[in-house]
Amino acid sequence: MSKEANSSKTTSGDAPVFGKGAPYCAAPDNADKSPRQLAGPLSCDTHAHICGPGNSFQYAKDRIYTPPDALPEHYAAQLNALGIERAVLIQPSVYGTDNTVLLNAMKTLTQTGLECRAVAVVDPAVTDEELDSLHLAGVRGLRFNLVDVADPKEGANIGEIKALCERAASKGWHAEFLIHVDDYPDFGTLFGDFPVDIVIGHMGYVRLANNAQSTGFQGMLQLARAGKCWIKLTGPYRISSENLPYPESQNFARQIIDAAPNQIVWGTDWPHVMVTKDMPNDADLLDLLDVWVTDPTIRHSILVTNPAKLYGF
Repeated sequence: MSKEANSSKTTSGDAPVFGKGAPYCAAPDNADKSPRQLAGPLSCDTHAHICGPGNSFQYAKDRIYTPPDALPEHYAAQLNALGIERAVLIQPSVYGTDNTVLLNAMKTLTQTGLECRAVAVVDPAVTDEELDSLHLAGVRGLRFNLVDVADPKEGANIGEIKALCERAASKGWHAEFLIHVDDYPDFGTLFGDFPVDIVIGHMGYVRLANNAQSTGFQGMLQLARAGKCWIKLTGPYRISSENLPYPESQNFARQIIDAAPNQIVWGTDWPHVMVTKDMPNDADLLDLLDVWVTDPTIRHSILVTNPAKLYGF
């Protein structure tokens, strides 16, 4: 756990402190809705965030959004409705390097019968003992957010990120990036010699002004084919201007699936922070995966086999 791990905890009943210019996000659709086809035994949601309670854990003052309370019990109910048995929690940017809520949520979800792993955010000065503690708690990767920060350029010190990843390599961890791959035309070269596998969220998070032929997106596919990069089929609403079924995301998804089906995982992105379109239900998102993936063998790989390998289930 990082040195700041308990710095955000407040006295019970205190009002949360909200950052200037950090707008409130819409609440997720937590209706108990079943998908057309359950995810199945040992399936995994590889991308979800736990946030709050806001009156118990303070958010970072320099965050760019304020999430609603999105608690473990709400999330567990969603996974139960989808037939999902494994979960990977991702440290949200609103907590910075304070992984307290993340670690507490893992314990709570494990008590409900879910198998859990996590991806944490740490300070470059984190000690080896702290990394060991995170590993014992179930952390299997480090997250680097080059998008949802006040100044993205400050988060793009690739040399510093590599150095931290070299320390995590012996644990079998990976590096997960929230990144607009089309901002990096040299993506294939820049990330080709990383000391750990890399994981890219939201299908590369390509900007609408660009397309799947951008050199950054193609570089990501190149690394995935080589087995050096994993890609998450998450957040289709983040690369589409329309509501479900997010038609602009379909071409990106299918190119990824065709390129490297054994390097893909899926996630809900619950509680869908900063979504300005109609709020999706997670059952609708699982149904969308079945539109993109019609081969049951590939579907099983994406939901079960691939995440088991990546996260060490």
